[in-house]
Amino acid sequence: MEGKLLNKNFIALKMIDRFISFIWTDRYSKCGDFDLRIPASKENLETFIRDSYIDLIPDTGNEEHVMIIEDIELTTDLDEGDILIITGRSLESILDRRIIWTQTHLDSTIEVGIKKLLGENIINPEDASRKISNFVFKNSNDPRIEAIHINAQFTGDNLYDAICSLCDSYGLGFKIELINGNFVFSLYMGKDRSYDQTSNPYVAFGPENDNIINTRFIETGRALKTITLVLGEGEGANRKRATCEAEGGGKTGLDRKELYTDARDISMTTIEGAEIPEEDYIKQLQQRGKEKLTEYQYEKAFEGEVDTTRMYLYGRDYFMGDITQIENEYGFDDRVRVVEYIMSKSKEGYSAYPSFEIVENNEEGG
Repeated sequence: MEGKLLNKNFIALKMIDRFISFIWTDRYSKCGDFDLRIPASKENLETFIRDSYIDLIPDTGNEEHVMIIEDIELTTDLDEGDILIITGRSLESILDRRIIWTQTHLDSTIEVGIKKLLGENIINPEDASRKISNFVFKNSNDPRIEAIHINAQFTGDNLYDAICSLCDSYGLGFKIELINGNFVFSLYMGKDRSYDQTSNPYVAFGPENDNIINTRFIETGRALKTITLVLGEGEGANRKRATCEAEGGGKTGLDRKELYTDARDISMTTIEGAEIPEEDYIKQLQQRGKEKLTEYQYEKAFEGEVDTTRMYLYGRDYFMGDITQIENEYGFDDRVRVVEYIMSKSKEGYSAYPSFEIVENNEEGG
């Protein structure tokens, strides 16, 4: 596990091959992060500076992310001596530097909608000072993504939060790659490699395949909400309203768990002063409700460390965002999405393993 330090112009300055510890985490629909600990020295303090980049030299052929150095800490440890702790997030965190500056109405496929958000706030904004000249949008050409339609409205939202919320609502991932000096944004969706399909080779982790080391299964409905009342523009009883149900329906009786969503920031008029048709406005309220309900889901989580040296190799047999099968000796057997991949190297050795998130049966894979 090695990396390269790049300056702000993406020119390689030095290899990162000697360190106390190095942890690198890639994620599917969130930005990744890293933690690098090296001996403190004047040279290292002068070389590792904020807003420089770290590019991981591929071990598996699937490391697409580049990290931005954000924080540098100098600390003294009695056992290890003076240590420089360097941390930061992946290129996806660039989106966190912008807000959605003006009221933006999206009534399109999710890809066209996100392209509009990026275009108006990063790629070609009205205020030239907001532009990032080397930021590029790349179409996915994935029919599954092209089939997703949204009707939503944003004003003042953090751009990163808005895109994460949209992607989480539909099981999508996004990434920003450094290609020929450009920040290239794209949406993607993993392939289904579970037992519920026949298009792709299966990837299954469990005792029968002798490729799972330990597991932890968690099931809780404490935070679950099944339906939300969304109130939009207006006052008192005259506020516009809509309801949105979670996947599987809003339920009845004791199974019904309600949530209130305040969406008064969604306006009934466009920034040009035109009135939004009520049908479209209700869809925008429902989209906000859909996004909110993703924060209050029934949690059925699986945590497990798989043996990455047996049968299936990350970057060859399965990739970020793919849906795989996991089972344990107690009868747990479900489809899980690869949402995180963690690589770590220290004096204790090297380890690399994925983290999983249970997916609903109606979630798609390719």
